[in-house]
Amino acid sequence: MVRKPLTWTLTSMLGLSLVLSGCAGNSNTSGSQPAKDTSSAPPAKKVTIKMMHLWPAGSSATQNKIVNDIIKEYQAANPNVTIEQEVLENEQYKNKMKVLSTSNDLPDVGFTWAAGYMDPYVKGDMFAPLDDLLKGDLKDKFVNGTTDAYAFGGKTYGLPVELNIVPVYYNKSIFAKYNLTPPKTYDDLKNIVKTLSSNGVEPIALGNKDRWTGSLWYMYLADRIAGADTLKNAINRTGTFNDPSLVRAASEIQQLVDMNAFNKGFNGLSNDEGKAEFMNSKAAMYMMGTWELPNYTTNKDVPQQFKDQIGFFKFPTVGDGKGNMDSWVGGPGVGLFVANNSKVKEESKKFVSFFVQKWGDHAISEAGVIPATKVDTSKVKPPQLYVDLLNELNKASNITLFADVQMKPASAEVHLNMIQALYGKAVTPEDFAKKHEEALAKEAK
Repeated sequence: MVRKPLTWTLTSMLGLSLVLSGCAGNSNTSGSQPAKDTSSAPPAKKVTIKMMHLWPAGSSATQNKIVNDIIKEYQAANPNVTIEQEVLENEQYKNKMKVLSTSNDLPDVGFTWAAGYMDPYVKGDMFAPLDDLLKGDLKDKFVNGTTDAYAFGGKTYGLPVELNIVPVYYNKSIFAKYNLTPPKTYDDLKNIVKTLSSNGVEPIALGNKDRWTGSLWYMYLADRIAGADTLKNAINRTGTFNDPSLVRAASEIQQLVDMNAFNKGFNGLSNDEGKAEFMNSKAAMYMMGTWELPNYTTNKDVPQQFKDQIGFFKFPTVGDGKGNMDSWVGGPGVGLFVANNSKVKEESKKFVSFFVQKWGDHAISEAGVIPATKVDTSKVKPPQLYVDLLNELNKASNITLFADVQMKPASAEVHLNMIQALYGKAVTPEDFAKKHEEALAKEAK
């Protein structure tokens, strides 16, 4: 099975344009024709679609509202259809997917991550191909390349709703208090960490119990030290995790830990718990994908005074490294799937098509989330932080998909466990690389 490349060059994303899709049918009945008598027509068959998503109102209020609004719109236009929701936070969602997959009892519609995460579901024939939607109402709707990581063997099994890059958000008020400016080099970043730590301020908010959060920092160090392709090649087996640059990146993580760069107890805190340190202005920096943008732009539950304090910077360059600041960690976010054994598969596909189109509209006008579909910000006035990050996305030289998503499940689990062990100093950088090599080699057989 051939998988599409997982590192994209985004020059094709310049000049994004809005594609509006009409969702209501047009009448072809002329004024001279009598209206059809539908009084005796049988009512449409009642349909219930079970949907599972990962945006609880408490932690993802804006996305949760959009999902509910889209469902209301769809049910209003299709009164015979009922959408039943099950909402779980990120890690609970992943665990529930594993449980349901063992009995092939997935919801009719749900969300999946791309590439390696999807591999067992596609091989197990659990996801329905959605190419008919891409040739129909969704033709030319997606930003070029965003569906590639959801394609296996020439068929597309998921449709992304988000396109993300991962910046470092920072609190401008805290930076100003200590005369700090966004770093251009990694040495600058370490000096910021030293200044903040010495003044009793938590430099970086991190909840590494979820593990993928710590992987983001490792990925950027790997990129800036080794260049854009080395980590990707180690994962796809054209390279190796024993590459000295990747080992050095692991060593740099442990140096940050020794410098007290992260909040206390970070390895035992969930992402939401770690994020709270930033949201409560206790930590000065927080690295996370642009799906987090609503909390700094449109979320009405977050005080405007706090939102006004938030800026971002690109991960800085490492002095003797091969990477550049326009290379990002990120890629398509979660995507919708339809269960292949769904008893309401065709109606579920119609809902997915509707959802993707409406998500793009709502994401720009309400959420401040960058959708995977083409957008035109000239018709709305998004917050400046949103515009600035969208511009960065447009000029990105490279985007490398999240490491655990690139990997197949067994290797991904080793990667995530090794990330937590690395931050906890329970493994050396050399053993960190060795364990990756062993897992990837075993899974490649």
